[in-house]
Amino acid sequence: RVTGTDYYFLSDGLYVPADQLENQKPLNLHVILINPTEVSNSQEENGEVASAKRLKLNTDDTASTVSASSSVVPGDLDRSTPSLKKKEVQSASAPNKAETLSECSASSSLRNGECPIREVVKDVCQVLQKGDAYVLDIDLDFFSVKNPFKEMYTQTEYELLQELYNFKKPHRNATEEGLLDCVENRVHQLEDLEAAFADLCDNDDEETLQKWASYPGMKPLVQLVHSLKTRMESPDYEMVHQAGLTCDYIELPHHVSTEEEIEGLIQSVKVLLKDMPKPTLVTVARSSLDDYCPSEQVDIIQEKVLNLLGSVYGALDVHLDYSGTSSF
Repeated sequence: RVTGTDYYFLSDGLYVPADQLENQKPLNLHVILINPTEVSNSQEENGEVASAKRLKLNTDDTASTVSASSSVVPGDLDRSTPSLKKKEVQSASAPNKAETLSECSASSSLRNGECPIREVVKDVCQVLQKGDAYVLDIDLDFFSVKNPFKEMYTQTEYELLQELYNFKKPHRNATEEGLLDCVENRVHQLEDLEAAFADLCDNDDEETLQKWASYPGMKPLVQLVHSLKTRMESPDYEMVHQAGLTCDYIELPHHVSTEEEIEGLIQSVKVLLKDMPKPTLVTVARSSLDDYCPSEQVDIIQEKVLNLLGSVYGALDVHLDYSGTSSF
């Protein structure tokens, strides 16, 4: 449980007041949006990058583990200024923590330097407490991502799921009581939906369907199940429920990147990593078993990421945990 009041926590029913927590521990969550950079051959050779168009991005099989075996070569912070957005949240599971938000323009350029990379690196280093061991985890669906449920279900079915699982947000200035009511209603909503689809797994006849459709907010269930049964002999209702859980207040990210966009993101990550302390271990999640990272792109992206890590950290000791056991 957490004291954070972001919709992310409220929609999962995780919020509680601080006085209801046991064994409280502070959690600082720093979120930095890294936009792709456009790098020409001459700029790349000189280690320079310029800001580029903004990309809408957002897991989860660990695919490969990389142990960096050489030191990081510091770069020239003055020459590297990709477009960034930063959000810092300090609240999750500790009382008396405030949420602060500072944003840098997504259209920052080398000339105006609204959000210089040196500031981002400095903030990250403060979090890492330079000198301490840390693990760098990279998810390949950062570079290209799709919402697999949009391919699994029709547009109408997906819209019905959104209607069924919609999260009713609290008022902007909700009191503690209002937040607790919001969470309680959300938990009951999800429990009813879970029970309904579990029941349908055992028997999806019309009587069972109509019984659940009589519950508040469950009317769309009838049209959804009828649609699924016209397309599938035996719908996977457990999977339908899992898809629904992603339809709370915002859709899953869906942006299959072009090769140019992927390369732009690779360059942005390189700018960030080259001036950070060397990690003790790097883990890479392919995110392909669950179809979040497009299967036709995952190997290409993985190769680019490994090349990136090699250029920053030197020789790598690479372990492919998925190799030989699965071809995802």
